[in-house]
Amino acid sequence: MLAAASAAHGLQTHARGVAQRATAIGRSCRATIFLIDVRTLPLLRARYIEKRVITFKDIEAARDRIAGAVYYSPCRPSIPLSETTGMEIFCKLDNLQRTGSFKERGARNALVQLSPDQKKRGVIAASAGNHALGLSYQGKLLGVPVTVVMPKYAPLIKLSNCQKLGANVVLHGKDFAEAKAHAHEIADDKSLAYIDGYDDPAIIAGQGTMGLEIIEQVSDVDAVIVPVGGAGLIAGVALAVKTLRPQTKIIAVEAENAASFSAALEAGKPTKIALHPTLADGLAIPQVGANAFEIAHKLVDLATIVTEEQIAIAILRLVELEKTVVEGAAATPLAACLSGKLKELAAKRVVLLLCGGNIDPNVLSRVIERGLVADGRLCRFTAVISDRPGGLADLASQIASTGASIKQVAHDRAFATSDVSTVNVLCTVETRNHQHLAELRAQLKSHGVETYDSK
Repeated sequence: MLAAASAAHGLQTHARGVAQRATAIGRSCRATIFLIDVRTLPLLRARYIEKRVITFKDIEAARDRIAGAVYYSPCRPSIPLSETTGMEIFCKLDNLQRTGSFKERGARNALVQLSPDQKKRGVIAASAGNHALGLSYQGKLLGVPVTVVMPKYAPLIKLSNCQKLGANVVLHGKDFAEAKAHAHEIADDKSLAYIDGYDDPAIIAGQGTMGLEIIEQVSDVDAVIVPVGGAGLIAGVALAVKTLRPQTKIIAVEAENAASFSAALEAGKPTKIALHPTLADGLAIPQVGANAFEIAHKLVDLATIVTEEQIAIAILRLVELEKTVVEGAAATPLAACLSGKLKELAAKRVVLLLCGGNIDPNVLSRVIERGLVADGRLCRFTAVISDRPGGLADLASQIASTGASIKQVAHDRAFATSDVSTVNVLCTVETRNHQHLAELRAQLKSHGVETYDSK
C-alpha cells in the first residue's frame, strides 16, 4: 500500500481521462462497460488499504527495521498486582516509549518502507492520539512530513504533543470515522500516503514485535491480555506469540462502550457499531480492521468486556500499587483480571500489555476520584441533623469516632424536610472501603441520625 501511494502521484489527471472515456463508451452501448487502465491501479491502491494477511516473517522483518529507533520495553513482574489478582502478573511497559505508547512500532515499520518520493511528499493518518504521536515522532526522525487528522474530542495532551513533534494537526469530526473520511480526502488531494493506524499490514507487523519481546522476556507465559480497539495490536501480538508458543492463551479485552471486536466475532466479520463515551478513548474504533480481524479471530482464545467503573479502578490500582500512570485503554487488561471473569488464570503467569500512558492530567484527576468512589473510599451522603447549636459538632464527632475523615460538608436549609428544627448536611467523607462506609452509616443511625444517598 505504501509503495502504491508513491506511484499514484501524477496519475490523477490520467485516471480522470480514463473514467471519462469509459463513461462515453458505456453510454453508446446497451450495457455499461467499465474500463480500467492498469496504470491507474497504484492510484486506487493508494486510496484504500491493501488487503493482505501478514506472516510471522513480516514481524521478524519489522523487528529489524525498528531496531535502535523503538525502545525495547521491560516486562517486569509485579508483586502487588499478583497479590491483588491471585495471578503471577508481568507488566509489558510500552507506556515507557518515547511518545507514550506501542504505536511507534508500527509507525516506524511503515515509514521506512516508503519510496524516496513519497517520503518527500509525506503521509497522513486519522488518529485519536497515539498513532498520531508515534507517526509524528518517527516521521520527525526520518524527515517525513506528517499530517494527522484528529476528532475534535481528542485528548489535549495528545494534540499538543503532536504539534510539538512538528506534525500538521487537523481537527475534524465528532468521532474517529469522520476524522478518517476527512483524512482520505486530504490524502487524495495532496498525494499523501494514508497510513491506517490498525489495519495496514506494515502497522500490524510492527505491533507484532511486542509479541516477540514478550516471549523472550517471559518464555513460559501462560496468557497474554491485550486491549482491542481496531485489532491491529492483538493481530500482530497474537501471531507472534502463537507462532513461538502455541499453548499461550491470547485474551482480548474491550471497553463495554466500544466493543467492536466482540461484535465482529459474533457476526463473523468486521461490523460497525455505535460508540459511547469511554475512559478507554484509544479503543474507541467503530469497526475493527479487515486485515487485523482475519488474523486475530483465528488466534484469540477468549474475548472479555470491562465496564467504565472497572477501568477507573484499574487506573487507580496501577497508580497506587504499580506506581505507573496509564491511559484508560492500557488499564483494561488489569480491569479484566480484577473483574472476576478470568478465574481460570489463577496462579498462572500472565502478561498485561500496559500499552499507553497518554492520559490528560485533568482526566486522570477525575478518574482517580471516580476510582475512589467505586472502591468505597470516597463517598457522599446526606445526614439529617438538629438545627441547633452543637448539632453539626455532634455529627462530626460521630463520623470521627469510626475513623472516617470528613472532606467537605454543606448545610442545606432551604430544601430540607418540612421539620424546621432539622437541617440537611451534605457530607463528603473518606473511608477505607465499602464495609467501612456501611459501619459509619450504621453508627450514625444508632445515634438517631438518618442518612440517605446523594448524587
